[in-house]
Amino acid sequence: MSFRLLLACLIGWLALAAQARADEMRPGYLELTQTDPAHWRMIWKAPVLGGLATRARPALPAFCTIGPAQSRIDGSNVVAAMTVICTRPLDGASVGIAGMEETFTDALLRVAPLGRPVQAERLTRSQPMITVRAVPDRWQVAQTYLMLGFEHILTGYDHLLFVVALVLLLGNLWTVVRAATAFTIAHSLTLAGTTLGLFGLPQAPVEALIALSIMFLAVEIVKQGDGRQRLSERIPWLVAFGFGLIHGFGFAGALREIGLPESDVPMALLTFNVGVELGQLAIIAVVLLLIAAMRRFAPGALRPAILVSSYAIGITATFWFIQRLLG
Repeated sequence: MSFRLLLACLIGWLALAAQARADEMRPGYLELTQTDPAHWRMIWKAPVLGGLATRARPALPAFCTIGPAQSRIDGSNVVAAMTVICTRPLDGASVGIAGMEETFTDALLRVAPLGRPVQAERLTRSQPMITVRAVPDRWQVAQTYLMLGFEHILTGYDHLLFVVALVLLLGNLWTVVRAATAFTIAHSLTLAGTTLGLFGLPQAPVEALIALSIMFLAVEIVKQGDGRQRLSERIPWLVAFGFGLIHGFGFAGALREIGLPESDVPMALLTFNVGVELGQLAIIAVVLLLIAAMRRFAPGALRPAILVSSYAIGITATFWFIQRLLG
């Protein structure tokens, strides 16, 4: 049983490492920005994984005409920019993505009328179209950004692996809770400060530092039990707080890509952060339950399984670090 468990852990983590990019499964992105009363600039970012690039296309009302596209490849995404001419405002019209029911991923829609509030929506296979509002509803903003925050930490593999590594390192429920609270406070500070324009860091070094933080935790897990009390064991909340500041800049970068509705920035920022926390708590609960189950049914396999997982996490994070450092 021990061998099978180790093999299952190894296969699972290697499957994740084989993807080896933290952003490949991010949703598609459709942006409409009005430049004058009749003209809009449309950006269509469609990931190849999931089928958006090959099976879906932007859908606009009949009174809008889409001009020629300027396309390029950006990593695993096809990005197209084009001009759209509309003979009347989009208020009350339906916009979205046609053919989305044939794909396997969601998309974000951002509509930015000239001098008006931005409307941000999440498009799914069951709801590929939305109605453009003159003023976005506050509940709609809260619901959209809550789900975006929740999904971001679950599909942003670098943040997910950091939380998993933190739980594997600390193990004890209340120690994890204290460290997670410090991590939450820290990334909330930098997320809010960066989003509100009070300070900021370039995104490229931030992404490299996030990968480095995961590497650090993986090394700490491997070195546990060598007879010395390590920094992460003496003051885990301080370590989590420091890395939380870095991850907050990463969350801010993701939120910057999504965009914020000018009329409800505080609501969008708050609910996005709450969504991140809910996703984080879900990850912590799942990992702690797995650890508790192994302690009860296969205690001898627990430490080897944690070691296999930590090596896989460390290898994946090292790949990301080198990739981001060179990229």
